Amino acid sequence: MKVLLLGPNGQVGWELQRSLSPLGVLVALDRHNGGDLSQLSLLRQTIETLRPDMIVNAAAHTAVDKAESETERAHAINAQAPGVLAEAAQAIGALLVHYSTDYVFNGSGVTPWWRTTRPAR
Repeated sequence: MKVLLLGPNGQVGWELQRSLSPLGVLVALDRHNGGDLSQLSLLRQTIETLRPDMIVNAAAHTAVDKAESETERAHAINAQAPGVLAEAAQAIGALLVHYSTDYVFNGSGVTPWWRTTRPAR
């Protein structure tokens, strides 16, 4: 199994590297080596090229104060990129696991969030 991990240098991503490694080939990309979530077309191209079986997204724009001054970048990373990841995963038949924080989802929901066009299992 080939796993693409985005955001391997964050707190969650760092632990996920250790947890996901035994599953097979782990490709861990950060914003400096092909995993920049603000570069949406490059992100899609990277997924199409790598063709992972699973995409794990642990990356986000989490600097709240900075996000207020970098609204377009924060929106691209936290809103548009997960959509691109979902579409790219669906196109190649990959599983997508997306992590978020209470800065994005406050945890008050009681049902899972699903994209309206999820692939059949």
